[in-house]
Amino acid sequence: MEIRNVAIIAHVDHGKTTLVDQMLRQAGAFRENQQVAERVMDSNPLERERGITILAKNTSVRWKGVKVNIVDTPGHADFGGEVERILRMVDGVLLVVDAFDGPMPQTRFVLRKALALGRRPIVVINKIDRPGADPLRVHDEVLDLLIELEAGEHQLDAPFVYASGRDGTSTLDMDIPPGDLTALFETVVASVPAPPSDAAGPFQMLVSTIDYSPYLGRLAIGRIERGTVHVGDQVALLPMDAEAKPAMARVTRLYAFEALDRTEIESASAGEIVALAGLEGVEIGLTLADPDHPDRLEGIAVEEPTISVDFLVNNSPFAGKEGRYVTSRQIRDRLYKELERNVALRVDDTDSTDTWTVSGRGELHLTILMETMRREGFEFQVSRPRVITRAGPDGERLEPYEELSIDVPDEFLGVVIENLGRRKGTMVEMKHPGQGLVRLLYRIPARGLFGFRSEFLTETRGTGIIHHRFLEYGEWAGHLEGRGRGVLVSMEGGTIVAFALNNLQDRSVLFVAPGDAVYEGMIVGENARPADMDVNPTKEKKLTNMRSKSADEHIMLEPPRVLTLEGALEYIEPDELIEVTPASIRLRKRLLSGSDRKRVSRGLKREREAEAS
Repeated sequence: MEIRNVAIIAHVDHGKTTLVDQMLRQAGAFRENQQVAERVMDSNPLERERGITILAKNTSVRWKGVKVNIVDTPGHADFGGEVERILRMVDGVLLVVDAFDGPMPQTRFVLRKALALGRRPIVVINKIDRPGADPLRVHDEVLDLLIELEAGEHQLDAPFVYASGRDGTSTLDMDIPPGDLTALFETVVASVPAPPSDAAGPFQMLVSTIDYSPYLGRLAIGRIERGTVHVGDQVALLPMDAEAKPAMARVTRLYAFEALDRTEIESASAGEIVALAGLEGVEIGLTLADPDHPDRLEGIAVEEPTISVDFLVNNSPFAGKEGRYVTSRQIRDRLYKELERNVALRVDDTDSTDTWTVSGRGELHLTILMETMRREGFEFQVSRPRVITRAGPDGERLEPYEELSIDVPDEFLGVVIENLGRRKGTMVEMKHPGQGLVRLLYRIPARGLFGFRSEFLTETRGTGIIHHRFLEYGEWAGHLEGRGRGVLVSMEGGTIVAFALNNLQDRSVLFVAPGDAVYEGMIVGENARPADMDVNPTKEKKLTNMRSKSADEHIMLEPPRVLTLEGALEYIEPDELIEVTPASIRLRKRLLSGSDRKRVSRGLKREREAEAS
């Protein structure tokens, strides 16, 4: 049986998963009467809600006697490490590019990785039916990008397919009306080389990714490079460190990928992508080999985290009211369990028994974990994110920098550039892709992006588009100003009343609504001024025998700002925390008592005065 292994890579929201949907349908992977959800590969509830792919997933289709193994990869930069590893177990890539947006930052990132591994891309210019689409302009931009990334002669000769993933149509020439996806399938079969086929040699496989089953434990997924493996075979686990002693394990289950199912099989040979169970302690980058021929493959380095936050046990006055799992042991066990499948995450104990430092690739990477835990019934608190610094070759302090891409209408260009200047951003490129938009490319410290997204959406009235990805470690950028406005902090506990909020809304943006419960030290809104302000949102109207014309006026309140985890993580300052429960996301001060906060503030002021003198 002929096999083709191909990964689909693209910038976020360029239509990878929708295209895979249509490939599965047209290859006959579903029964005629089978009810299949849209974006069927996004099986995780969070993926379906947010419309993004978070975890790489394997599937396969049969096309005219050829089995095509397809790996759908994440498009968001925080999960770029998934893409790097997946490229090691495929022989070709489908590079999906939006026919309107053209190449974006993540397109450049994933394409660079594919070219470095010698993969020849098949460029799929998707969404050709989108209003404003210009496939021929995007064709030239992709060629320019290939030249810029120093693609080889064979890679520059990449085939182009014009498609609409939503409609399931494709064509090799824009002058020919698109038909079904036959043109795409035939291009894949003709252009992607067959995988290694040395089935007679000793077994060898590189672990490219990890899945986890509560019944079977860790599942090692990868492409068999050489030989054949059977259920019951003993294999050697060769660590990346050549001097480390290999471990032995026995294959208890073996799975191949057929359409949307994982099918149990008895044996598999070179070229096939499989999942192996029974290998305790298996890690990404390990080589699985025949014990008599322990030949090590070049390992895969898991990307290093760039941002960390503290997870704390919830100690607010509302602790334990909304969550099922609230103790330090339960939270610690859950965080360390996450390491079983989320290999780009790092969890460290701290000096405090109720605080852990969790490090990841970006804010989205960390908030996906937080959202998953709160849905499972956990209750905890989270600190403001911090960047992870490094020491340079000469001992200097280095911090992570991001590549920031912005599409903004002309009328908002000035205010956005001014904001990025305050955040120590450096403009790399400015161009006009059309449709009244200006595209800006910036190099900016990762710290400078904390809180920027909400300000950007406000400044552009929701019309701007923003993407960023990790770029490199660079020189420390110095002091960056924090949030420009203070907050309203409740000085009383109780139930919020509309009368009190009516007096506050003229000078603030509220985070709460009448009827919400509140405690002392909880943040209830954003102040219009830079300083924090203590307020009483539970203050009721005094009842007297006197009546006036305006005594019973109708109170009209603006809707409160709804806080998301990403928005809250960007918003808070170092002296604040996010309280995360299954039912609520609240902001609070670390020190709940107003007198305690004033005492600490006076102490800090005295220290600054002493330093100045």
